[in-house]
Amino acid sequence: MTTGHALPAPRLAALVQGSGPALLLAHGAGGGIHGNFGLVLDDLARDHTLVGPHYPGAGGTAVAEKPLELDDLADQLVASAVAAGQESFTVLGESLGSAVAVRVATRHPERVTALVLTAGFAVADPVLALAARLIKSLAAADRWDDVARLACLSCMSARDLADIGRAELDTLVTGTRAAMPPGTVDHFDLVSRVDVRPDLAHLSVPVLVVAPTGDRLVLPDSSFRLAAGITGAELVELPGAAHVLNEADRAAWLGHVRAFLRRLPPRAA
Repeated sequence: MTTGHALPAPRLAALVQGSGPALLLAHGAGGGIHGNFGLVLDDLARDHTLVGPHYPGAGGTAVAEKPLELDDLADQLVASAVAAGQESFTVLGESLGSAVAVRVATRHPERVTALVLTAGFAVADPVLALAARLIKSLAAADRWDDVARLACLSCMSARDLADIGRAELDTLVTGTRAAMPPGTVDHFDLVSRVDVRPDLAHLSVPVLVVAPTGDRLVLPDSSFRLAAGITGAELVELPGAAHVLNEADRAAWLGHVRAFLRRLPPRAA
C-alpha cells in the first residue's frame, strides 16, 4: 500500500491489544491511551486490534526535544500502526487527537477507513485557547497544583463536580496532578497552533463526531462546527457529558461507536 507521505521510523511507545480490524487511537493533550480510552480498551479489543501510540512526553515515549508538529505526530501514529502489522485502520481521536486523526486521514488517505472524533476541534475555540495559554503560563511558574485545579474545572462537568466534598476534591486535584505526563505543556502548545479546517473538505471516509454537551474545555460548538465542515459526517451528542467522559457517558459513547463500526463496510469495520 502506498501513501502520499513516506513514513518515518516509529519512535512512539504504543499499546497493542486485541485482534481483528484495526483501531488506531489518538489521545488528547495532557493525557494518554489509558487516560482517554482505559474504560473501553478491553471491550474494543474483543473484536479489534487496538494500536495506541503515546505522544512525546506521555506513556513510555520520551519528551520531545523541539515543539511538536501536527504532520510529524500524524505520521508517527501511522508508523506505529504499520509497525504493529496494521496497514489500514479506523482512527479514534479524542480532543487534540481529533485534529491528529483528521491530519492522519488527509496525509495517509489510503490507510484510513473511517474516523471517530470525540470532543474534537478543527482549531482551538476561545475557551480552549485561553486554557492552553493558562496551562503554559502556570507550568512555567511551577504552579502545577493550579494546572491540576484548572484541569479538574475544565475537564469535568458541573454535574460531576456538584456533589464532591472538599476532601474528595483535594484528592481529585492531587490525583490529576500525578497523572499529568511530562509532555503536557508540549501537548497544549500544539493545541494552541492546530488548524485543520482546510483538511475537512478533503475527507472522504465515514466520520462519526461525538459531542459531549457538558464539555467546558472544548466547547460543544467546536464539535458541531467540526461535523458541519465534513461532508456526510454523523453527529451524536452525549447530553451533559464532560470533556473527560465518566463511566456512564463512556458506556453511551461505546454504544454509539460500536453502532457506527457495524455500519462500516466489512473491510473497514
